[in-house]
Parts: sequence; C-alpha cells; structure tokens
Amino acid sequence: MLKTLIDAFALISTWEVVIAMFAASVYGLVIGSLPGLSATMATALLVPVTFYLSPIAAIATIVAASSMAIFSGDIPGALLRIPGTPASAAYADEAYAMTRKGQAELALGAGVWFSAVGGIAGVLSLMILAPPLAEIALSFSTFEYFWLALLGLMCATLVARSSPVKAIAGMFIGLLVSCIGIENPGGVPRFTFGITDLFGGIEPIPALVGVFAVAQVMRAMLTPEPPPLPRRKFGSIMAGQWSLTRKYHWQMTRGNIVGIIIGVLPGAGADMAAWVSYAMSKRFSKEPQKFGTGHVEGLVEAGASNNASIASGWVPSLLFGIPGDTIAAIAIGVLYMKGLNPGPTLFTEKASSMYAIYLMFIIANILMIPLGIAMIRVAAYILLAPRSTVMPIIMLCCAVGSFAIGNNMFGVVTVAAFGVIGYVMEANGYPVAAMVLGIVMGTMVEQAFVTSLIKSDGSILPFFERPVAAILAAMAIGALLWPVMVWVWRKVKPAQTAAATSR
Repeated sequence: MLKTLIDAFALISTWEVVIAMFAASVYGLVIGSLPGLSATMATALLVPVTFYLSPIAAIATIVAASSMAIFSGDIPGALLRIPGTPASAAYADEAYAMTRKGQAELALGAGVWFSAVGGIAGVLSLMILAPPLAEIALSFSTFEYFWLALLGLMCATLVARSSPVKAIAGMFIGLLVSCIGIENPGGVPRFTFGITDLFGGIEPIPALVGVFAVAQVMRAMLTPEPPPLPRRKFGSIMAGQWSLTRKYHWQMTRGNIVGIIIGVLPGAGADMAAWVSYAMSKRFSKEPQKFGTGHVEGLVEAGASNNASIASGWVPSLLFGIPGDTIAAIAIGVLYMKGLNPGPTLFTEKASSMYAIYLMFIIANILMIPLGIAMIRVAAYILLAPRSTVMPIIMLCCAVGSFAIGNNMFGVVTVAAFGVIGYVMEANGYPVAAMVLGIVMGTMVEQAFVTSLIKSDGSILPFFERPVAAILAAMAIGALLWPVMVWVWRKVKPAQTAAATSR
C-alpha cells in the first residue's frame, strides 16, 4: 500500500497535473458562481480540454472543477438570493437572510469551510467504504428508488416557511412541469400542445434560473430598493468557523453521512443531498423557528452534505461504471477515453491511479479554502454596486446561460416564463423552492413508480415487502403525515388546556 501511495504522489506531482488542477479550480469557482451555469455544465465544457491532457491531468480537471462549482453556487445565493447551482437552492434564502442581518462573512465562511470538510469526508468514504457502499447501492431496486425520491419530495413541507399546504401545492406544480414532454415511461407526448421544443421537456436548470434569478430581478424592478447594507470591509471569512464546528458537530456529521449515502445512489446527487439535509436540519433542530430568518445551522448540514455526495458519487462509477450523478457520468466518459475503464479490476491493476484520484479530491477540497476565500472577497464588491447596475448584468448572465444549455432560444423563453411564474408564486406566498424540488425529482419518482409496477405486474405489495423499501416507505409516509399531525396537535392542545383550566 505504501508503494502504491508513493506512485500515486508521483502521478499527481507533475507540473501538468498541478497547473490543470489550479486552472480548473479557478474555472469551477467562476462558472459555479454565475446563475444558470451549473456544476454539470462546468464539467461538461471541460471535456474537449481533456482530449489534450494525460489521463491523471484530465481527471484532475473534472475533480477540481466539480468540487469548486458546487461550493461557489453558494456565493450568489448568499449575496443576491440567486443560487448559482441547484445544490445551493435549498438554503439560498437562509444565506441571504444572514447577509441582510450583516452576517455575510459567517454565511459564506460556513459555505466554504463545511463544503471542504464534507468533500474530504466524501473522499474518505470513497477510500474506505467503496466496496460495501457499492453493494448497498446495487441492492436498491426501483421500489427503493421510488420511496427515496418520494421522501425527497416530502422535504418540500419541511423546508417551507409558509403553510405546508402551499408548499405541497408548489411541489405539485413542479411535478406537473416535470410531466411535460415525451421522456416518460410510455414515450407519449404530454402537455406539449404541438410545440416541438417541449418534446424534450423542461430542464431543471432554466426553471431554477427563472424562478430565482429572473423573479428576483422582477421584484427589484417593482419594489423600492431595500436599505443598503452597511458599507464596510469584509472581515475574516473564516472567523467563528471552528466554534460553529464544535457547536454543530453532530449536524455536520449527519450531513456528511446523508451526503455520502445519497451520493452513492445512482441518479440522486448533490441536489437531493442538499435538500434532504437542510430539511433534516430543520426537522431535528432545537430552534426550528429560527430557520428562514438567517440561522446558520441549516447551512452547516446542507453545505457538508452536498460536497460529500460529489466524492461518494464516484463509488458506483469507479466500481461498476454506474454514474452516481451527471458529473460522475461525464467522468466515466473521460475515464473510458483515457483507458481507465471502470470496474473492480481498476482497483487492482491500476491501484496507483485510483489513489491518485483520492489524493486529487483531498487536494481540491483543501484548495477550496484559500481560493474560495479569494473568490468571496472579489464577489463581495457586488454588495457595494447599485441595484440598477447589478440586475441587468444578472439578466445577461441568465440569458447567456439558458441559451448555452440547449444552444437555442427556447431556453431563454423558458427562463423568462419561469421568472413570471416564480414572481407570481412568491407574491402569493407559495414557496418556489418546493416547485423546483418537484421539477428535479418528478421524473425520478414517475420512472421508478411505473417501472416498479411493470416488474410487479401491477401489485403494490413489493413496495412494502422488501425490508429497505418498507423502512423508506415508513419514513416517506411519516413525512407526509407530519404536517397533518402538527395541525391536529395545535388544534387539540388549546382545547385540552382550556378544559383543564375550567376544572
């Protein structure tokens, strides 16, 4: 093992790998912080560059760019309430509320610190738990995936600050949007109205950009400018992070564990990890009433979770060639292209290359701290710019990013339409985050449900007969009934108190 580690260090110590990793880190930070340009897009745009690099340098660019982009999506979320990536959408409101309270350094520092810690935890899981985690992932059938996706949807009721009924309504709107197109088990066009561009469905990224970024610009146009934040120099970004680590060590650990488990499951990824962890943080918090008002606890858990899922998502990719998420799917293509064919033999025949990947993940997450702090300090000047200057630039970024997704104008129209939808929903108290969650998870829920029914010949018993499926079913049903139980308790408790007082 020592010889393998020495060989791995030799592989990543070349100037080509060092330069590629540093350049990809800066690139990932910039792309991830721009609304509409996701971590997946940042990784995909690097593929042509990898043609001209050695195998280890090529993988280094993918590892560095994806890790940095997932974190840097937190920056516009905290400063402008516009998440740079879908994984940041779960807690963008929380981070922005902290900024309005004058705690921008704490919010952004928590983002970079706990993202780095979560990323390293994910790497350790990749190193130590790869075979058993992969076996667990392979034991999941469509029955378990259905309940897991449904459990993710139920997070909409937990993360919402408004009425749970409105949160569920927003989620159903998202599910309806996810039904558009022909990418369904029956291959039947639904809600396309004869428009060819709708046959491919609605991509989550344009919808996300529309409901958060464009809707925010519309609100800025139609409402008076809020009191400006104090014009002060940003203090230490990392101040207070160690005390947060000690105070919320269990939340951080729980976020790491959830991120690792969700990352291993094919098709889940950082987006679901962030939503589930933020919802769990609020559900099990001793101070749930503070969530949504600028409370750092949710940022700690969700930030640790989404970066932990990035590394653990490589577990099924490296062992079996099954991508844990879209970034891992791109990485598999690069691995095949460079002759590092995924499979169990990769761990034996090319062990030094595997350890090199582990080391690159660790280095990327260590680099995230100084580079992330530098990026935060540059981005902080956004707070000093007048709103009339910032908003047109945001609209330009939204238009360019949405056009780049499909290389056509339909993406731009989609962003504009969802901007209007997001504005109307928020004006009436419907959480747009719940709708985005429905769009992201809807396809997975439907495909898993229909495929499971086909396998069981229409019987619903297998959904509850399998042990893991039964546990997930109990959790999902419990999350669904929780708002009802809370409502009943709130109605019954005052009546009981009044009856006891009258006696």
